[in-house]
Amino acid sequence: MRLSGADRAAATGPSRPRLPVPPRALAGPSDPAGPRTQAEVFAAVLGAGPMSRGQVAQRLGVSASTVTKAVNPLVREGYLCEGGGTSSGPGRPVRLLSVNQDRHVVVGVKLAPTRVTGVVTDMAARVLARVDRPVRRTTPADLLGVAGEVVRAVLGAVPDSPARVLGVGVGIGGHVDAAGGACRYSALLGWRDVDVAVPLVAATGLPVVVNNDVNALAVAERWFGAGRDVDSFAVVTVGVGIGCGLLLGGELFVGTGGMAGELGHLPLVADGPRCTCGSRGCLEAVASGPAVLRGIQDRCGRRCGSLGAAVDLARAGQGAAGVAAREAFAVAGDALGRGLAALCNLLNLGRIILSGEGVVAYDLIGPALIGALRRHAFSTAARDCEILVDAVNDDAWARGAACLVIHDAVVRSVR
Repeated sequence: MRLSGADRAAATGPSRPRLPVPPRALAGPSDPAGPRTQAEVFAAVLGAGPMSRGQVAQRLGVSASTVTKAVNPLVREGYLCEGGGTSSGPGRPVRLLSVNQDRHVVVGVKLAPTRVTGVVTDMAARVLARVDRPVRRTTPADLLGVAGEVVRAVLGAVPDSPARVLGVGVGIGGHVDAAGGACRYSALLGWRDVDVAVPLVAATGLPVVVNNDVNALAVAERWFGAGRDVDSFAVVTVGVGIGCGLLLGGELFVGTGGMAGELGHLPLVADGPRCTCGSRGCLEAVASGPAVLRGIQDRCGRRCGSLGAAVDLARAGQGAAGVAAREAFAVAGDALGRGLAALCNLLNLGRIILSGEGVVAYDLIGPALIGALRRHAFSTAARDCEILVDAVNDDAWARGAACLVIHDAVVRSVR
């Protein structure tokens, strides 16, 4: 779905690298031929290629010499290839750059309370194989043990992948220290200060990069999805919790300690419901899937076993139960709209991508969300912001984690 200006809606061989550089270590615009430009060149060729070096320079608004400095290591390391060509007149044909999609593969893993999902993708983040394993307990030993099994199993499903694999990306819901490869806090998993990278490196023998799962989605949207044509946007996920990933000025923004974007823990309702973080009245406590289920039960005593059941009740339910379900979704939508207004007021974003399993109920939360966004956004902040709706499944979360590895491998080739 698309809401333009919050108004319009419509349904929508080389050696293996060392531990990848975390996204927050990337160089800024002051380093025109550095890691950031390296990543943007790769993304441009991936999204619009095959294309010439001159076309890349024009697309990115940089000099031809800057593109050449960025392209050469990408070609040398096998991430891009250059060949073929076109000619519209006399002279030597222009050589075209394209992504060497089959040279390498990467693994993406999504850790969730009830399952571990793993995918193998090529360098264009196309899923080649997937493995899904249930988990009984969320202790670090149990969950990371299953994650190691999933990595081995999914690599075994793709011929020759062990010889071509660049590394493993892991997405976790919560506060993740990407530089340290650790989960500092996840209410969803019940983790505090859990080392993730080191045990998985030991179990798989592969480089491992770890980040917040919504940050991983944001990188995927920037390179392969709805964020390709904008430099600054947010991905806001709605489901068991409320997550947020920020791409600002073309770079993933994670803050000082790696926890930027914790929109779900914006204090919204004084003395409101208890949140998983221990506080009261957080946005997550009043707008997530569990909040909707609790709201239905509080209103009419009806217990819905899943968000899908609640959606069905709200769309087709009659009598008090149907009314209660529709009211619960509207309350959640209003709260989410106020949260998005705060995000727009702070950052004046041009685009917010709503994602996660909860956005299947957008028809139920959308009207209240847009109303609250308009009421609480300052000046033109709501009109400035385009809202896109893009539901994802577990494969998409894991694919986003794979994108972290692709991103960091491309960045590392400049060093």
